[in-house]
Amino acid sequence: MSTIDTRSHQMFPTLDAGQIAVARRFASGPARHFAAGEALYEIGEIGAPAWLVLDGTIDVTRRDGLNREATITVHDAGQFSGEVSQLSGRPTIAAGVAGADGCTALPFDAAHLRALMVGSADLGEIVMRALILRRVGLIEEGGAGSILIGAPNSPEVVRLQGFLTRNGYPNQVLDAESDEEGHALVERIGVLPEELPLMVCPNGTILKRPTDTEAAACLGMTPKLDPEKLYDVAIVGAGPAGLAAAVYAASEGLAVVVLDERATGGQAGASSRIENYLGFPTGISGRALAGRAFNQALKFGAEVAVPLGVERLDCAKTHAAGDPLGLMLTGGGRIQARTVIVASGARYRKPAIDNLATFDGDGVSYWASPIEAKLCEGERIALVGGGNSAGQAVVFLAGKVKHLDLVVRRDLRETMSRYLIERIAALPNVTIHVGSEVVGLEGDHASGLTAAIFQDKATGETRRCPLRHLFLFIGADPNAGWVEGCVETDDKGFIVTGGSSLPLQTSLPGVFAIGDVRAGSTKRVAAAVGEGAAVVSQIHALLAE
Repeated sequence: MSTIDTRSHQMFPTLDAGQIAVARRFASGPARHFAAGEALYEIGEIGAPAWLVLDGTIDVTRRDGLNREATITVHDAGQFSGEVSQLSGRPTIAAGVAGADGCTALPFDAAHLRALMVGSADLGEIVMRALILRRVGLIEEGGAGSILIGAPNSPEVVRLQGFLTRNGYPNQVLDAESDEEGHALVERIGVLPEELPLMVCPNGTILKRPTDTEAAACLGMTPKLDPEKLYDVAIVGAGPAGLAAAVYAASEGLAVVVLDERATGGQAGASSRIENYLGFPTGISGRALAGRAFNQALKFGAEVAVPLGVERLDCAKTHAAGDPLGLMLTGGGRIQARTVIVASGARYRKPAIDNLATFDGDGVSYWASPIEAKLCEGERIALVGGGNSAGQAVVFLAGKVKHLDLVVRRDLRETMSRYLIERIAALPNVTIHVGSEVVGLEGDHASGLTAAIFQDKATGETRRCPLRHLFLFIGADPNAGWVEGCVETDDKGFIVTGGSSLPLQTSLPGVFAIGDVRAGSTKRVAAAVGEGAAVVSQIHALLAE
């Protein structure tokens, strides 16, 4: 059953007279009356407020496919409109019009909505839960948000679907050949095969074979940052460490901006289930954990800019304590901040296989989300890696594939948590190849990946394994190229901290490093979150000086 079926009362709560009286104090303007059929907000509208209905109704609709609209719900008196987009001030993915008897409602723009959540804990909990569940419901329903038209299992469709899903944006895939609506649109606008996939944005804009950045721009995902604004804290990286720092810094009144070149969650965001994180005895997916942290950061007023990369830290001039730090952004933008937190994590390593690039996204993957799991359902696959991320992926994928070959260089007891080792040992369709590595791949662009060559490191003996999908979890290198020459690093490129009285500060005053990118850090989600909290107190100490 969907979230709408099971948690409708939490998705669409009705406030009583006392709660409405409290909410009135936080409204961004006076109540407005709308005539029957008059629009309160449109699909794709930027900065549309949430509306608290005082009298009448609001009919809420979404796009169903390409040309039709479908009703999501009807808000009655005491109910409020909106979902997570209203909290962030980004384009809405639903539309609302006044019902048959008109509507009188109070507006709450993003800033006043956040003020309500912070100023009234009880009411804020009701509103926040509803906004999050509504976004979840839109994702589950599939018809809202963006529509991708192309070959469902093609690398480009999988890339776009993964990008949208990891950023929490609803999307639907239509086969350009077999789906009637998708095929008709492709023919009507005369799209060439090499221009697929198409992306139809919620506002109706059609993009041909868009990049992640182009898709984000169409969705209004990335806010416009003011180059003249001086932030207290600029956080580069929206993984667990960066999001934790954003939540603690913003909740304590600091002006915070978070930047990430791809998605929130970092590498942890791709984990199907994290079971050793405090407070979640049954486990939580990396995507769910990141989503909660993202919404918490928004609640306290942090600005989150995704996808937006940082080209470099501007340290060409001598930097004195207290001087603003500059970040040069992808596309030529620039922001300045009193302090910078390097939380950019690490990048997955790639083995030295000659034709590996041929199969990137077309048989070779570096994370295991439900999208990848669906692609290899019922087939034989291989996974390389012995860390906890690899173990979590094995447990997740094994229940969906025919057979899984786990390729590791050394005994799992040296690199993986015991609970994962025991769980993998109990899986009947997993074979562990200790002391082996992948040295070759077979296939081509037309047929995709068809086989991998395993080699025993001790004997040099090779073995061919027919398969269609290979997952690589072989460790990571620091994602710190953008601070090269500005801060001290170790011989592997990880950032050195602790040379001052502030343990997480780098060799450049005002620049801190946390999480996987920091030399000597513990590569666990809980450790990253802990450093994200700890760094804020050190920033307060620095700013106080």
